[in-house]
Amino acid sequence: MPVFKIHTFTIMDHTLHTKASKLPDVKTTIFTTVGNLARKHKAIDLSQGFPNFQADKKLKSLVSEAINIGYNQYAPMQGYYGLREVISEKIASLHNHNYSPVDEITITVGATQAIFTAITAFVNKGDEVIVIKPAYDCYEPAITLNGGISVYVQLNAPNYKIDWTAFQNKITDKTKMVIINTPHNPSGTILTKWDMEQLEKILKPTNIILLSDEVYEHIIFDGQVHESASRFPDLANRSFVCASFGKTFHVTGWKMGYCVAPAELMAEFRKVHQFAVFCVNHPVQRALAIYLKNESHYLDLNNFYQQKRDFFLEGIKSSKFKFKPSQGTYFQLLNYTNISNEEDEVIGKRLITENGIASIPISSFNVDNRNDHMLRFCFAKKQETLEKAVEILCKL
Repeated sequence: MPVFKIHTFTIMDHTLHTKASKLPDVKTTIFTTVGNLARKHKAIDLSQGFPNFQADKKLKSLVSEAINIGYNQYAPMQGYYGLREVISEKIASLHNHNYSPVDEITITVGATQAIFTAITAFVNKGDEVIVIKPAYDCYEPAITLNGGISVYVQLNAPNYKIDWTAFQNKITDKTKMVIINTPHNPSGTILTKWDMEQLEKILKPTNIILLSDEVYEHIIFDGQVHESASRFPDLANRSFVCASFGKTFHVTGWKMGYCVAPAELMAEFRKVHQFAVFCVNHPVQRALAIYLKNESHYLDLNNFYQQKRDFFLEGIKSSKFKFKPSQGTYFQLLNYTNISNEEDEVIGKRLITENGIASIPISSFNVDNRNDHMLRFCFAKKQETLEKAVEILCKL
């Protein structure tokens, strides 16, 4: 009978440290916090940026057709070529810049993945990245994860315009990247042709990469034009331009986007992309390639959302809120100083719990949570939802 020798081990104390991650100080996002509170109190939710109406039946039918035909396995890593081709044609038509479908366009899991991938591909430890505040909350965590340093340019209420002298003063020999967002979330402002020319002039003598978040490219109002980085030769030659099908076609839950950039930049982007997600939903890509050929689907979007903006603002004209009409996106900022001097997070919570309407406090996106006395409301909602919201806001 074999004899088994029993060994004893001294177990060292390997207690897990709660601050061992690369993002130890990141809290639950304001979107999750407000969304949970709105659901708890059954409030009208104008906080998060998604429509509460359905996408076009034709688009949904095209996805079903692609599934039934059998496009259910991996798509090419770069994205279905037919979709990249129609994106190239779209940008050439709108912005007079030609991106090669072969090596300058990649389909991504929404614009957020495109932004994260571009930052990861190029930002190293100690690199500085200029971030315009208030800013959508996905930029800074990606910079931090990659060892970069966020350098802030704070915009001032109520106009939220970039002071280009202040911006230029933030550039150092450590600046690797600049992030812009136009039309701008959360302020609803846009960068004009003059703004883009100032940016082009400032960056021209540098090797700084531009990351241009243009997810609301087709939602711009009052006859104004979206000034994409693709329109400006020197900017286009240094830029990642990120876009969103979800925002354009009312399907944010599909998480479909794309990124365009010069071939030498895109080659590095794809090195990260292939190991982060490899490829993106195949049947949806097939459907979008067909759907995009009808340009009216996105060129009519300005009027569609301007009608909603105008209805919302006309409805609250008699309220105590002050506002400048949004120039783009489907968000509207409202100044509440005629109602209260509370911090925006305090009044925002009270509007949910006592009045039944949810918004996003802008301090969450400012440097040091600066309070501008502004709340952000999303008007990408059904008519009846906006009517109920207007009724509540006018009673405050």
